[in-house]
Amino acid sequence: MTNVSTTADDILACARSLIIAGGYNGFSYADVAEVVGIRKPSIHHHFASKVDLVRTLVSRYREEADAGLASLERNIPDARDQLKHYVAYWEACITDATAPFCVCALLASELPILPDEVALEVRAHFRSLAAWLTSVMERGKRKGRLQLSSAARVEAEAFMATIHGAMLSARAYGDPKMFGVITGPLLDRLTAKH
Repeated sequence: MTNVSTTADDILACARSLIIAGGYNGFSYADVAEVVGIRKPSIHHHFASKVDLVRTLVSRYREEADAGLASLERNIPDARDQLKHYVAYWEACITDATAPFCVCALLASELPILPDEVALEVRAHFRSLAAWLTSVMERGKRKGRLQLSSAARVEAEAFMATIHGAMLSARAYGDPKMFGVITGPLLDRLTAKH
């Protein structure tokens, strides 16, 4: 059976790519209608407002991210390998342009102008990702698989900031390889044997 996309899914996918291209204020319902090939009232039928649309998009994005992290936990028990796979995932997405930027990282740069409902979802994503990374850092240190120079929570926040910063640098330079140039030394430091 083929996976049939619904109009709502098409709208969300379009909004996601438009946000990645131009941020929250970089698109309108008219833009979505043109790309999806529907009329604006059809969008309002699924999402009463832009706030509803973007909040739903970020909520689904968070669900996808949580599912991805849960998959890493199930399938890759080693903390060192989990971090390597996490970085490799983003490196592949940036290289092949399937997801050249984390939607929540991009929206975080716009927090002062985001509606509260959207900002809440973005902040929740960061808290969730930081909690997972902290648990990976703690487990990796405990099992001697990661070398931390700070508390696990601090390392987790620095790791997350470096990944998001590497995305930004890859975009700024127009060179996907910059992501690996920046994240490689981070992984080397965390996984080095002392």
